[in-house]
Amino acid sequence: MTVATTADLEARDTRRLERYRRITYRSFLCAAVGFVVPSLAGLGIAYTDGRIGVPLAVLVLAGLALLSWYYARLVKTGLAGRASRRDIVLSGTLAAALSVMILTGPLFNVIPAFWVSAVVLSPLSRRQMAALCVVVAAFCSLLTTVAAQRLAPDGALPWYGLLPLMFGIYVVGCGVTVFLNRYQRRMWEMHRETHAARDALARLAVTEERLRFSRDLHDLLGHSLSLIAVKSELAMRLAGTDPDRAGAEMADVRRTAREALREVRSAVSGYRAAELDAELAGARAVLEAAGIRCEIGDPPDTLPPEVRSVLAWVIREGATNVIKHSEARRCAVALTAYDGSVVLEMRNDGVHGPAAGQGDGSGSGLTGLAERVAVLGGEVTSGRHGRDGFLLRAAVPLPASDKGTAPGKGAAPAGAVAGRTA
Repeated sequence: MTVATTADLEARDTRRLERYRRITYRSFLCAAVGFVVPSLAGLGIAYTDGRIGVPLAVLVLAGLALLSWYYARLVKTGLAGRASRRDIVLSGTLAAALSVMILTGPLFNVIPAFWVSAVVLSPLSRRQMAALCVVVAAFCSLLTTVAAQRLAPDGALPWYGLLPLMFGIYVVGCGVTVFLNRYQRRMWEMHRETHAARDALARLAVTEERLRFSRDLHDLLGHSLSLIAVKSELAMRLAGTDPDRAGAEMADVRRTAREALREVRSAVSGYRAAELDAELAGARAVLEAAGIRCEIGDPPDTLPPEVRSVLAWVIREGATNVIKHSEARRCAVALTAYDGSVVLEMRNDGVHGPAAGQGDGSGSGLTGLAERVAVLGGEVTSGRHGRDGFLLRAAVPLPASDKGTAPGKGAAPAGAVAGRTA
């Protein structure tokens, strides 16, 4: 198991975004069935009643297939934010031609709405969408009025009453279609924006850390290296005329260099050290960023620094384990002091089958944890917990001055082996 998980988190976040894109795209394709099936039914009724012949039926069937292809293309490009104007014009012309079939039956009224539902996914302004709805409603209401006078000449409502009624119905229908599809497109855009924001925050955090590291190195080494350079140059000038003073200057150079080396080592050890509070906060942020609900309890007070450091490593490795080897939705971390020891338990769900590096105990991360904890006389156990859960447990004894006085058994089973499955 690798400690660094930035790339894994990015890959997992990208997979989730792609999964949601496929779900959104397929949902629009499923909605297309609700438009195509009534059109096919209307085609079958018109052919059965003898209103159209075989050549026209075949031509309409081919037109519906081509319009469905354009629909899928417009949905895909619309979600990507780069819909082609040529595709919109050609598909609109095809939809207008097929809409003439309204004269043969009312079920063909879904064809204009079919086209509108795909076009509104394109990056259009509100004024353009309103104009689109009005034009489509006017065209379809005119065809419907003519069809009503042709198919039912003795209807109760005259054409001058039917035309505005159908226009209002079409405007409302197009408006509802626009609202629903734009709402779903907005949900997709929010997912993309969230993905971009996470990536930007991660890059910003890395940039800030690099700047902090460069500032610390400058503060640590800037003065020392400048002093070394000046004194070395002075020693070179004095080497021939005043060897004793030149030797003293070089002694100062050596002392300054050793002091700078000590400061650099101290700083680097500080960067490498794992701090419990920081790791708890980092684990919560990383897990929640990965969509995992995280519950973390407060650590006991006055833990020795070496115990806090080793527990911080357990938190870091455990969080990495959860992200890499499970489909967890929930993770809980508890730290409790018990009978002279501090016990850390990390539970997560979403484990299906043997989890590499989790359930089988073969991961190098668990081996490394066991070795770190064993230095302090503690032990690590891990294994499946419940139906789909996983439990990572570390028990670390406290120094004699920090142990409690409560009697009882040890914090971990006496026969447990560090790093072995519980």
